Amino acid sequence: MSHIVQAALADSLDIDHHSIFQVSTSGALVKGLYQGCVSVADLRRQGDLGLGTFEDLDGEMILIDGRCYQARSDGSVVEADDSALTPFATVVNFAADYVEGIADIATYEALTAEIDRMRKSDNAFVSIRATGTFRSIRLRAACKSESGVDLVAATAGQSLFDFSDIAGTLVGFWSPPYSKSISITGHHMHFISADRKHGGHVLDLSTDALFVELNDVNEVRLAIPETSAFLGADLTGDTTEALDIAEGHGRVAKP
Repeated sequence: MSHIVQAALADSLDIDHHSIFQVSTSGALVKGLYQGCVSVADLRRQGDLGLGTFEDLDGEMILIDGRCYQARSDGSVVEADDSALTPFATVVNFAADYVEGIADIATYEALTAEIDRMRKSDNAFVSIRATGTFRSIRLRAACKSESGVDLVAATAGQSLFDFSDIAGTLVGFWSPPYSKSISITGHHMHFISADRKHGGHVLDLSTDALFVELNDVNEVRLAIPETSAFLGADLTGDTTEALDIAEGHGRVAKP
């Protein structure tokens, strides 16, 4: 009965559409804690759009329309099994609060600047969905790595993929600076092609037109891993610089 009441209240207050569910912390990921702790099945119960990675840093996760995909380092994309585990992921039940068509985007930085213009606050989380055809897009997929290898070292050998004239969708989040101890601050986006054959972490892009949807977030729920590695790890350091390096490996430098 309490679950039914809670679900009814969430529906009436639209709470579910403004709540992020996150597995573990960015700091733990930087430290090389890649042990899976939440199944894809459980993750999909918490949201229908999001991103993350898989156990042992085995590729990039794209959750879209309630289905979970794994973009592997060999370039393949498969639908993840419900039993697959994730050490880090962020999902939301996506419902756009505001939408806008934008045009003539030459770089990833140009896109994030447009999204920053659309955002209402620098102190609130935002989930992002953007659909269109890309003139070009550069993606990466992390290679499988042993736990304990820090994220910078693990992503140094990542696979890079370049595509042109490809239709698909970006999914991602913008997280405020004060969340750096748990989140990947700023913009973090993954891509999945319309045919679900290509995907990965976004490094650069260009497009003539893009339909952007933003979903404001006012609640963050954090699932703390109960693994001995997480519970015994030193997570007190500032991982901002390491995340900037790991997330930007392979990003094309602009003059």
